[in-house]
Amino acid sequence: MKLQTAHRKRAKIKMGLQGPSGSGKTYSALLVAYGLCMDWSKLAIIDTENHSGELYSHLGEYNVLNLEFPFTPEKYIDAISICEKAGMEVIIIDSLTHAWENLLDYHSSLQGNSFTNWAKITPRHNGFVQKILQSSCHIISTIRTKQDYVLSEKNGKMVPEKVGLKSVQRDGLEYEFTLVFDLDMKNHLTASKDRTGLFFGKPEQKLKAETGKIIQEWCSSGAEINAADISVRIGDCMTIKELLELYQQYPQFKEALKPEFEKQKRTIMINQAVTTQLTNQKINENGKP
Repeated sequence: MKLQTAHRKRAKIKMGLQGPSGSGKTYSALLVAYGLCMDWSKLAIIDTENHSGELYSHLGEYNVLNLEFPFTPEKYIDAISICEKAGMEVIIIDSLTHAWENLLDYHSSLQGNSFTNWAKITPRHNGFVQKILQSSCHIISTIRTKQDYVLSEKNGKMVPEKVGLKSVQRDGLEYEFTLVFDLDMKNHLTASKDRTGLFFGKPEQKLKAETGKIIQEWCSSGAEINAADISVRIGDCMTIKELLELYQQYPQFKEALKPEFEKQKRTIMINQAVTTQLTNQKINENGKP
């Protein structure tokens, strides 16, 4: 743990694109993705929308990875890994909503206490979100929206009232993205979340390749990540899985920082062994955990 002066680093954009069916999410995502890398062959769609990702093949020779039902978070994670290993620069997840709906269906099938059953859901969802955030690629995630309602009192009765659109996704997911664009049925966008400062408060517009170029310039304008930055993150890893993900995310530092990765790996393993030993000792002494 070290206090240091803040410097924005070069980044890979993690962007949410949400809107109702027919608002042009897939088409818009493709245009922005092309602007990010300017090479259709370095762009991939993870498609859960019944091959809809192939409808715009006239734009360029991009790649498609079709997922089949059930749309588990683990399938998405594997698909992202396949795209990364294939050298993709931009990944479109079309759509993120299906993973959340899969978890909701699984939760409803569980017996017992509904609240405690979320302990079986949350780690899987968090693992998927972290895979997106830690990816070495730009990622654009499309998200479906639906009409939202609140109950209002009228003439002594509680009646539902429309209050706009709500994303079909776990509450709070938008906080994880750097950018979130909302699309309407005219394909016009507004920025509901913008850490770049490029789009918030701007007039309605349509997404295009130029939008991707602007985002790419912002991503590249930060300071370059160096070995010292990764060294700090190595010390923050608490599990072997976190350490391995960090190791794979920055292959350029594998050799230089290999001793530090190995040292942290041994530290984690020792801590886990001590924790297990103490737990077993407590069980032996008390007869139960």
